[in-house]
Amino acid sequence: MPACPAAARSRSRVPASAPHPARLCVLAAALAGGACAFAQQPDGDGPGSGSSWSLGLGVMSVQKPYAGIDRESKVLPLLRFENEYLEIFGPQIGVKLPSLALGESQRLEFSLVGKYDGSGYKADDALILSGMSRRKGGFWAGAKVEWKNDVADLSAEWLADASGHSKGQQFSLGLERTWHFGRHLMLTPRVAATWQDRKYVDYYFGVRDSEVAPGRPAYAGKSGTGAEVGLRAVYLFDRQHSVFVDAAVSSLPKAAKDSPLVDRSNDNRVLLGYTYRF
Repeated sequence: MPACPAAARSRSRVPASAPHPARLCVLAAALAGGACAFAQQPDGDGPGSGSSWSLGLGVMSVQKPYAGIDRESKVLPLLRFENEYLEIFGPQIGVKLPSLALGESQRLEFSLVGKYDGSGYKADDALILSGMSRRKGGFWAGAKVEWKNDVADLSAEWLADASGHSKGQQFSLGLERTWHFGRHLMLTPRVAATWQDRKYVDYYFGVRDSEVAPGRPAYAGKSGTGAEVGLRAVYLFDRQHSVFVDAAVSSLPKAAKDSPLVDRSNDNRVLLGYTYRF
């Protein structure tokens, strides 16, 4: 279950905010690597022009891969804030570092990132999890670099579990491009790959000796890489009002697919919402 790899956003075009796919919580939003994005809004003011922020409301629906677990749906408040030094998108925060211009239409952008990841489960979430110890989400921290150019935006992100629950690490590569159709409609397809280390996979998909039960043998997770494909569509009524849909499907690493806790090879999520830019 990859952390939503963050999809790169081009200020020279239209920024896209992407929420990390996780357990539904008060400020959870989508996409993987993540991405996860809940809106795209015009950024005509340009960098260094002050701060901008928006609020909205969304409905997220998530299907996790654990056997017998129900699909989760929930209404969520959505928050976006950005200035020259700070960027907040739902459960993610970024501290901007100096960028490097590679030409008139290319640049590298660097940032320190932190995000809440609500991955995990409770024993009563599904029958297969009965008697299992709770697996908690938590706060992840790391760094990200984005290559912005006229063809597509490429991002690389490394994260470590700062909460210490899984003690795991993740590394993601993401690629996306936004197409504009007139003044109102934007489509942004994306692909991403996320490597998760042994500790991450073992924590969320492993079965400890003390948790063995009929039909649930002991299982030790190994590191592996999963992939994600997603599509974000945004309709801008004007500079303030917009609606959007963001959908993604993520394949699990092989070591997670082999876990006795899961009965599917992927998870998926859909986010629908509205935002108002102040």
